[in-house]
Amino acid sequence: MPSMLPRFIELSQHHCDEMACLWSGVPIEQVIAHNLEYLFPGMAIQSCHPFRITRNADIELEEEEADDLLLAIEEELRKRRFGSVVRMELQRDTPEFISQTLMRELGLSEQNLYSIDGLLGLNDLMEIAGLPFPELRQTPWTPVIPPRLRKRVEQLDLSMVHRHQEAIPSEKNIDDHTVDIFSVIRQGDLLVHHPYESFTATVQQFIAQAAHDPNVLTIKMTLYRTDGDAGLGGSPIVSSLIAAAENGKQVVALVELKARFDEQNNIGWAKKLENVGVHVVYGLVGLKTHTKTALVVRREGKQLRRYIHIGTGNYNPKTARLYTDLGLLSCREELGADLTDLFNYLTGFSRHQSYRKLWIAPVNLRNNLLELIEREIDHQRQGNRGRIIAKMNSLVDFKLMRALYRASQAGVKIDLIVRGICSLKPGLPGLSENIHVISIVGRFLEHDRIFYFHNQGQPSILIGSADWRTRNLDRRGGGSGTH
Repeated sequence: MPSMLPRFIELSQHHCDEMACLWSGVPIEQVIAHNLEYLFPGMAIQSCHPFRITRNADIELEEEEADDLLLAIEEELRKRRFGSVVRMELQRDTPEFISQTLMRELGLSEQNLYSIDGLLGLNDLMEIAGLPFPELRQTPWTPVIPPRLRKRVEQLDLSMVHRHQEAIPSEKNIDDHTVDIFSVIRQGDLLVHHPYESFTATVQQFIAQAAHDPNVLTIKMTLYRTDGDAGLGGSPIVSSLIAAAENGKQVVALVELKARFDEQNNIGWAKKLENVGVHVVYGLVGLKTHTKTALVVRREGKQLRRYIHIGTGNYNPKTARLYTDLGLLSCREELGADLTDLFNYLTGFSRHQSYRKLWIAPVNLRNNLLELIEREIDHQRQGNRGRIIAKMNSLVDFKLMRALYRASQAGVKIDLIVRGICSLKPGLPGLSENIHVISIVGRFLEHDRIFYFHNQGQPSILIGSADWRTRNLDRRGGGSGTH
């Protein structure tokens, strides 16, 4: 079926009048199936059976042999549509003769075959979710501006907050309420929680103010995924970086070309940034750069001060309204020095191995996490309270799971909040009876990674972009945790 056509064909309004519905339609494959005589005139049609194939989307790239990484990835993207088939979905009533013929022609085995009851390609239901019926949707959530970033906050009648949500400054009136973000950060660290707090008024404003502040000398950022189509120029973050370069600042952007399914978009952004003089780098050979960090160097009097942002989510204003993520804005010297070392590592030939506060994959993150788990085990064995709480997207790393099993056997109480894949089995007698695992499925996609280790009442708390997966800990550069 041509991909440019809608998956669902809307039926005339009188069908809705008859059935008391707002909208009615049918999948396009049903329309095709009922009109096959027009596609195959003069032929006797015996039966019709839809099937769906999934191709391998991995890019096979010999980075060390590639003369130009950007050109090499562009070539691999052209090959993706001809990638090997890894899955075939068929409706359950498909005759065996048809399924065997397809398997033979596509070179598939039984393990690649999935019999489906009902609709194939459920992702296309997003078309229905996008229908213009606001009365069927949840009341839109408008992110609020953090109190420290509001002007005239003293004029707010906070007693009215619960009765009148509009009393809290929100994204609808950012220009009326935001303040000089650098002066706010100098007063102390600012932790922001998206989408409950505005990404636009915090992180996006941080980069935008840096781009136009005459005292800012340098902006360095990692871009794993951002919003907008590069051809349409729709990303406010990238627009700020372009403005900064045009204002004569040194701008460095690490654009990860290997961000799966965003490769083409990131190539477009990389070219657009290079055209205005931004120093664009593509990361480290053999590693995917997954960290979400920004460094701003500002002249203040006779000294230079470094401002930083470290987050758990991408620099993407659209997903920041849908995903729960944390971000830390700070001008602590130790964090600024660490990020300086990290960017030297990511953009040059430095191979920095020690950091003051940052834990970096694949340098030291795994070993430090294992040490924290072992510390809780030691506390528990000494008669104290061992406690671990970890929130992440997925847990599949064997070494970390084995350490958690050891902690459970020692009596450490462990709560895991894993949004996606979890290979650890909780509640097994003698192995994991002290481990409790839940997954939160709600209005927003739980995307932040937060790790808590009790440490006898002096807890170690980390945020970062790395899940407890082998690929995040060993094959993704800069999957940082802020300790």
